[in-house]
Amino acid sequence: MIVVTGATGNVGRSLVQVLAHDGVPVTATSRGISATDVPAGVGHRQADLADPESLRPVLDGAEALFLQSGGAAAHALNPYDILDVAKAGGVRRVVLLSSQGVTTRAQSASHGVVMRSIEDAVRQSGLEWTILRPGGFDSNTYAWAEPVRTARTVAAPFGDVGLPAIDPDDIAEVAAAALREDGHAGRIYELTGPALVTPREQAAAIGDALGEPVRFVEQTRDEARAQLVRFMPEDVAETTLAILGEPNAAEQRVSPDVERVLGRAPRTYAAWARRNAAAFR
Repeated sequence: MIVVTGATGNVGRSLVQVLAHDGVPVTATSRGISATDVPAGVGHRQADLADPESLRPVLDGAEALFLQSGGAAAHALNPYDILDVAKAGGVRRVVLLSSQGVTTRAQSASHGVVMRSIEDAVRQSGLEWTILRPGGFDSNTYAWAEPVRTARTVAAPFGDVGLPAIDPDDIAEVAAAALREDGHAGRIYELTGPALVTPREQAAAIGDALGEPVRFVEQTRDEARAQLVRFMPEDVAETTLAILGEPNAAEQRVSPDVERVLGRAPRTYAAWARRNAAAFR
């Protein structure tokens, strides 16, 4: 049995669907999960990564664990305690969803330092481990859904700066392979999309998916910062803007790892937009 934490998130939800489709026994868990969040017949239990003891009944009898790194709440986790509970339950394999920022923004508290500490715990756990380091997600552009629906407009900074954003479904498929197959132990996979894509190109791709033009309005850095600090700490907003506006070479590198694991190229942003057009209608 495989346990998927963060099972209501972009990657976790897709991973549960992939495993269930293939007939793999899976238990989905997150703090507020309910039956409506999982496919029919999939087990689900509420648990909180910040409270490792709440995971004990979820992990009892599990063989593998997908560990979501906590996102914005990663600093509140004690990964050593989580992994101890996992081992006590019988887990022998763990796949960690980490971040490219561990190496590209190593000095950033949010993007590098905290994630590195979680990676260190996984590597020291004595379990078979695989670490996934994605860059930006295609699904981050769900933030544009409301202005696209109401005004067919996208406002974003750095309109012509490209990053190789990745489809969360590709991350999920790589995770499924690492959880189920041998040969991934001790590997770190950097996960990106197939090509650089700019915010202006993403807006155009959404328009193509809708069959209507979507206007792109370029924000200033200050305008974007004021928007970001409404829902994230200032230091996280500053690092995010640095990645979006002045990415380093490593952040713009297209990685071959998705194709190496899955035997196919990663999906394009345009394909993601077509598949998720309903969110923007």
